[in-house]
Amino acid sequence: MQSRFTASLFCGRIPVAEAMPTYIGRSVARREDKRLITGAGIFVGDMKMDGMLHVAFARSQLPHAKIIKVNLEDVRLQADVELALSGEDLQGVLPPISGMQVTAPKTWREGMDPQIQIPDQTLIPYDKLRYVGEPYALVVAKDRYSAEDAVELINTDFNPLEPVPNAEAAIKKSAALVHDQLPQNIAASLHAKTGDSGLALREAPHRIKRHFFHHRYAAMPMECRGVIADYDSRTDTITVWSSTQVVHWVRREVANALNMAEEQVRVVAPDVGGGFGGKGHVYPEDILIAYLSKRLGRPVKWVEDRHEHILNAAHSRDIVFDVEVGFDDNGKIIVVKNKFLVDSGAYSPVGAAIAGNSIVHFTGPYDIPVYEADCKVMMTNRTPNAPYRGAGRPEVTFAMERSIDIVANELGLDPAIVRFRNMIQPEQMPFAIGLPYRDGVMVEYDSGDYPEALRKALKGVGGLEAFRLRQKEALENGRYLGLGLGCYVEGTGIGPFEGATVKIDPSGKVMVATGACPQGQGHETAFAQVAADIWGVSIDDVVVTLADTSHVTMGYGTIASRSAVTASGAIKDSSEKVKEKVFAIAANILETSEADLELRDGSVCVKGIPEMSVTLKEVSKASLPGWVHQRPKGMEAGLEGTAYFEPPTVTWAYAANAAIVEIDSQTGEVKIEKYVEVHDAGKLINPGIADGQVKGGLVQGIGGGLLEELCYDEFGQLTTGSFLDYLLPTAADVPPITVIHMETPSPRNAFGFKGLGEGGAIAPPDVIANAVCDALKPFGAEINSTPVRAEEIVEILDGA
Repeated sequence: MQSRFTASLFCGRIPVAEAMPTYIGRSVARREDKRLITGAGIFVGDMKMDGMLHVAFARSQLPHAKIIKVNLEDVRLQADVELALSGEDLQGVLPPISGMQVTAPKTWREGMDPQIQIPDQTLIPYDKLRYVGEPYALVVAKDRYSAEDAVELINTDFNPLEPVPNAEAAIKKSAALVHDQLPQNIAASLHAKTGDSGLALREAPHRIKRHFFHHRYAAMPMECRGVIADYDSRTDTITVWSSTQVVHWVRREVANALNMAEEQVRVVAPDVGGGFGGKGHVYPEDILIAYLSKRLGRPVKWVEDRHEHILNAAHSRDIVFDVEVGFDDNGKIIVVKNKFLVDSGAYSPVGAAIAGNSIVHFTGPYDIPVYEADCKVMMTNRTPNAPYRGAGRPEVTFAMERSIDIVANELGLDPAIVRFRNMIQPEQMPFAIGLPYRDGVMVEYDSGDYPEALRKALKGVGGLEAFRLRQKEALENGRYLGLGLGCYVEGTGIGPFEGATVKIDPSGKVMVATGACPQGQGHETAFAQVAADIWGVSIDDVVVTLADTSHVTMGYGTIASRSAVTASGAIKDSSEKVKEKVFAIAANILETSEADLELRDGSVCVKGIPEMSVTLKEVSKASLPGWVHQRPKGMEAGLEGTAYFEPPTVTWAYAANAAIVEIDSQTGEVKIEKYVEVHDAGKLINPGIADGQVKGGLVQGIGGGLLEELCYDEFGQLTTGSFLDYLLPTAADVPPITVIHMETPSPRNAFGFKGLGEGGAIAPPDVIANAVCDALKPFGAEINSTPVRAEEIVEILDGA
């Protein structure tokens, strides 16, 4: 099937060059790496401009407080201070940011029965503070040092209020209100089902009920956030440089806040040192820095420090689940009922997207006849919660995969066997689960072989039977080995659209621009590979421009494992428009029919007669306006086309994970002996880049499973405010990792691509927990919360 798909990939409207090697599927060296590795990259923090001013923010040290007074008189007396503003100064001047930066179509709302009342976010609050780290004032000065010093001179009068520390506290009737305009702390409620779960549970031969918790942690990119804005009063335009994943979103919000047309606002993301979802929405600082530049008529810069990032950049995860599972004597799951609370913090920048993702991904690669989910998005006095590499999938995968291991233990079966007995079979594809995705289309897994992925994962760790023998022998010698499994599916390549512009330069080079915003994914290389194959040219003759609103009128950005699918689709569609003109002009020059032409080695030639050809450079020059053009009569000048690819719905990537761990019985340390992920992202553009993506995600997932945690005390204070206590995995913590790619093309786009950007990060927390529980099976241990803690393991061993 794969070879037939590849052979027909570019047939029809886009002829493929026969002489040039194809680039899709090859591990082409990343063209970005030379500048990034040699220090030639340009990040927001590197940028300097004449007359630039710098901003520092005063941030709350209280989780919940009424603002009585913010006195800036002493600050404004400082010689180096240009401006100081509080929320009161900006009240009525700048609008809030919408609480629904990610919206959903009517068909999704009909299927999820949502009740949504997510509050907007005031850029700087004037009434009360809602989390530690929320800004209450800003200072603009000649340099950052002066701005920071001036912040220390602000006099404040805050009245502390009772904090709402977490989601379970927030739902109590006695809880204080985070937002006074809401009747309670519920910002959104979602409900979906595919049958009568109550009846199915009553009739099931066996039932389990468990409470699961996936803790709070967050994206920690090497580069923190940063924004520069430069207003040009002569043209009444503004340019914003932001370390964002969504330049067109930032343009929209800046234009709205400053009452400017979007055409007057240019937003550029220069080199971005990691994002992982944490930079995937618009923050107050994006708008405030633009406003300050326009107000002061000078370039203005703000770069977040690491402490600010941990306090104020979006957190993620933090979901509690109550799960009931009904199953038969063979371990076949009949019904799953899932009630869960999402701790969204003080605001929810992407609305109910994480909650919606969680509902539809819960049952994963398993054929479960009856499923019901009830979710509430809770407002608490914590930093706002937004997607971080996985966006709901790691949380639900943890709850589902732990449930499967518990079912297996209840029946005395191997967890691998229970998974095989419940998996959707390849002959069942496409497989409908009966719920709407957040694009409004009913979920239908498009392609794949889930059991084969699990078989490969087990083989990758040495085989199930061989491991069980090793485990038994180790236990006899006082060593605790465990095997953990974790499987998931992932909706990728979501719409609503992505834009691209393709043109043939007079030099003959293929110029490609898209709305994608890379943060390390290798987009410049991958999209050059796609365009080179479409046009039949050398990859060196493709120039890719990304993350600049001046090059693509409308774009969406790089979030949700979407760019390979959506941007490539837009490049293809815009290329089709340009090719119509290329072939028409070439036919005119060669005095032949367009149907007799093909692309070959950067030229358009007559099929079977390659010497009868005209180069793309010559075609481009022939397309120019003027007396000597060679365009057919009535054709507009130039070779440029813009298209917006709107995917019909998502493509479904999936993976099976297996890991072997050993427990240190004295310290409780978990040592991962080997980790294997078998991943299917459809046809791979660049296997080398794909390997790096998955391995990087796995390391982040391992960090979430064992080390990383944003901890709050009972007073709502963040106690892990630096890398001294927020622990990231180092090279010494990374186990031997094997990534095996299965390539099942998706039928939902011309290339067969699926997304993979988030994949690696999804499964490690549940794989590690399952492996530890497997190792501690003689003690009857269950670990149903993350991260897996050494002290918890020691308690289990000491209590034996």
